[in-house]
Amino acid sequence: MPSGTFAVGDRALLVDAKRRRHLVTLEVGGEFHLHTGVVRHDDLIGAPDGSTVRTTLGARLTAVSPTLADYVLEMPRGAQVIYPKDLGPILVLADVFPGAKVLESGVGSGALTMALLRAIGPTGRVIGYELREDFADRARRNIEGLLGPDVPLDIHVRDTYEGIDNHDFDRVVLDLPEPWQVVKHAAGALRPGGILVAYLPTIGQVARLREELEESAFGMAQTLEVLHRTWHVEGQSVRPDHRMVAHTGFLTSARLLVPSG
Repeated sequence: MPSGTFAVGDRALLVDAKRRRHLVTLEVGGEFHLHTGVVRHDDLIGAPDGSTVRTTLGARLTAVSPTLADYVLEMPRGAQVIYPKDLGPILVLADVFPGAKVLESGVGSGALTMALLRAIGPTGRVIGYELREDFADRARRNIEGLLGPDVPLDIHVRDTYEGIDNHDFDRVVLDLPEPWQVVKHAAGALRPGGILVAYLPTIGQVARLREELEESAFGMAQTLEVLHRTWHVEGQSVRPDHRMVAHTGFLTSARLLVPSG
C-alpha cells in the first residue's frame, strides 16, 4: 500500500474491540462476515490505512495494512512457520544485507523467505530449496500475497541433503531436521567468510550440528534462543503478562573460514 490508502486487491487486517484479528483481501462488492455484523469492502476501499470501519450492526473495527509479522501469523500454512520473534534475530545473525545472494533450504510456508526478500532488496537473490512441491506452491502463493509476483526468488523442489547446485552464496539459512547433512555442501557453496544459520527445535539436534561444524571449515559457531515476553501496561497496573512465547527453536550460526597455513 505505497499510497497509504486501501485499494482493490490490498490486504487489510481488521482488529476488533477484543483484539481479535482478521486478514481480508479487498474486492469491489466484497463482504466479510463476523458475529458482530458484516464489513463491506467498499467501505474500506479508498480509506486511509488506520481507519475505523463499522459493521452493519454498528461494531467498530480498526483497519490497518498488515505488517510482515501480522501476515505470517494469519496467512495459510502448509508447514509450521518460523515465528516473528525468530525472524528478526535470524536476519541479524546471518547479517543479511541488500544485494545478498541467499540460499534458504526448507522454505515451508514462506515466512522466512519473505523476511529474507525484504532484507536483500531488489538487487539480491533468494534461492529456495523445498522437498515438497505442495509446500513450495503454498509458499509461492503466500509470498505473492504480501510482496507481489515481481520478487528476486527462485524455488526449486529438491533435496538439499543431496547437494547444492548453485555457488558463491553470501548466506545459507537452514530450516531442516538434519542440517548437519548440509554442512559439507554449504562449505562448498558459500563464499569465504559467508555465514550459515540453522533453526532447530531441540537441543539434541543442535548438539549434533555443532559436532559437525567443529569438524568442518566453519568456525565462530554460536547457539541462542529468543524468549518473547510482553507486558501489561494499564494505568498503575504494570506487570509482565501471564503468558509468554518462550521456546520455539534454537538458532545456530557459524562462519566459513579460510584454513591457515
